[in-house]
Amino acid sequence: MAEAENTMAIAAKAAAKRKVANLAFWSIIIAAIVLGLKLAAWYITGSVALYSDALESIVNVIASMAAFWAIQVSYKPADQDHPFGHHKAEYFSAVLEGVLIVLAALLILNEVWRSWQAPAPMEKPWNGLAVNGIATVINAFWAWTLIRAGRAEKSPALVADGNHIMTDVVTSVGVFGGLVGAILTGWQILDPALAVLVALNILWQGWHVIGSSMNGLMDRAVDTAEHMHIRDVISANCKGALEVHDLKTRIAGRATFIEFHLVVDADMSVGASHVICDRIEDALKAEIPSVRVTIHVEPDDEAKLPKGTTAVPFA
Repeated sequence: MAEAENTMAIAAKAAAKRKVANLAFWSIIIAAIVLGLKLAAWYITGSVALYSDALESIVNVIASMAAFWAIQVSYKPADQDHPFGHHKAEYFSAVLEGVLIVLAALLILNEVWRSWQAPAPMEKPWNGLAVNGIATVINAFWAWTLIRAGRAEKSPALVADGNHIMTDVVTSVGVFGGLVGAILTGWQILDPALAVLVALNILWQGWHVIGSSMNGLMDRAVDTAEHMHIRDVISANCKGALEVHDLKTRIAGRATFIEFHLVVDADMSVGASHVICDRIEDALKAEIPSVRVTIHVEPDDEAKLPKGTTAVPFA
């Protein structure tokens, strides 16, 4: 039975890897297509705002390549040099994406400065906006797909890529509306002004991506709701134990690491205490994908709660 469950777990992990890797690969292809469309829109119009939109898409292509590499590394099994696995590799991809976003913002601001020094009217603006609109629709669908799949599979690289693309979508919608206003009113100053707003927006997004990834590299704990859920699962499956204390968690990419101390009667046999540990670990694995559980068994003189306590056995 245990062997069959282990085989199923390995098969599920392999299927998840294929799904995430396929999405990361197609993200490169789609990012390249969107980049081509946005460069065409910029070439048609000469708009600095559309140039800024296209420049952000160049970041998308590079970031998608980095995410694809990081996902391949993150799914490698633990080895002698990395006994806890390679899950954190995806955070490096997300950090790189944040840095590239900041670089793109600086390049946009440089182009804005050049545009203000030598302003020029847009050419064929409606044609350019139509091409850019097609790229935006493609981006919106793909961003939604990546974020949904990334959260389901606990893939920081996919989520970061999806969030960045979604920011690109919001940017493109803003640029589209602003340029329509510029065309209808004749206020050409709106073009470089929109580019400045684009730069500031992606600077904020870059900071957010870097900050989120750094939290992962610093072994951030699960959020409060997840922590309480873990407590509940342990409490419901620790029959025979006296107490649980020093519960600690950390997140590393898809993996959630849980460790705690389990207090049992000093006279309990090793085998009996091991049965309790297995029951708790199996329950946690059933509730939390890719969980790693470490339980330290202690005798009753290590308990932190008063003897006879009948509340939830946590201290």
